[in-house]
Amino acid sequence: MVHFVGAGSGAPDLITLRGEKYIENADVIIYAGSLVNPQLLSNAQKNCRIYNSARMTLDEVIDTIRQAEKEGLTTVRLHTGDPCLYGAIREQMDRLRQLNIDFDICPGVSSFCAAAAALEAEYTLPGVSQSVIITRMAGRTKVREEESIASLASHQATMVIFLSASMLKDLTAELVRGGYREDTPAAIVYKASWEDQKVIRCPLGCLAREAAHNHIEKTALIIVGYCLGDEYELSKLYDPEFTTGYREAGKVRHESEPGI
Repeated sequence: MVHFVGAGSGAPDLITLRGEKYIENADVIIYAGSLVNPQLLSNAQKNCRIYNSARMTLDEVIDTIRQAEKEGLTTVRLHTGDPCLYGAIREQMDRLRQLNIDFDICPGVSSFCAAAAALEAEYTLPGVSQSVIITRMAGRTKVREEESIASLASHQATMVIFLSASMLKDLTAELVRGGYREDTPAAIVYKASWEDQKVIRCPLGCLAREAAHNHIEKTALIIVGYCLGDEYELSKLYDPEFTTGYREAGKVRHESEPGI
C-alpha cells in the first residue's frame, strides 16, 4: 500500500493526525527533500527506509515503491503542502494503477493557507474578492495563454502565485499588463509557517526590489490583491438585519438561550 501524504506547509505540527500516523507506521518513506521539513522524519520507525526524491527520477521513485510492494512493505510518498497543488502526483498514480499497486491520498495544509495565516489575511472579503486564483508564471513548465498571468489578472481576484519568486520583474509586468496598478497591495511570504518565515508587505511595483533586498529567490508565495488592503464590506453572516437558517433578522439571542 502507498499513502500519498501532504506534509503541510512546513511547521512539523501542521501535518494532519492521519498523515503523522502514516509516517509513524511506514516501512518506506520517499519525501520531497527540497521542500518537506526534515523534522517530520523524526517520527519514522528506526528501521524505516528513507529516500529523498529531490535526487530521484520518476522511474526511480516507482521502482522503489515497486520493490517495497514485493516485500510487503508500506510506503509513504511525502509531498509538501497538499499534494494536489504542483505535486506531480498524477503521473505517479497513473504508474501505480498500471502496476496494480493500491494507494490513497492524505490531504495536507497548503502553503497558500499558511501564507494567509502569516499575513493575518482573509482572501475572500465581501465587496473586494470572492475568488482566489492559484497559479504560477510560465517557466520550464509552459502555461496556456488562457492561463497567463495577464489573462488571470484581468479578473481582479485575489491571486496566490506559486513557483515564481525568481521571476518577479516579469511577474510584475504581467500583472500590470493584466490590469493591476503598481500600487496594488501585495506580499511575499517566504517559507510560510517555517521557523525562518519572512512576511513582506509592499505595493505590487516593489515586489522585485523587496525580494532582492531580502535575498528571496525561491520557496516563497506571492499574494496580490485588494484583500490585503483596508477597505471591505461586512459579512452578511453576522448582520443583525440578515436572516439565516439559524437566526431571524432583528431577533437577538438572549444569554439564557442555548448555543450550538
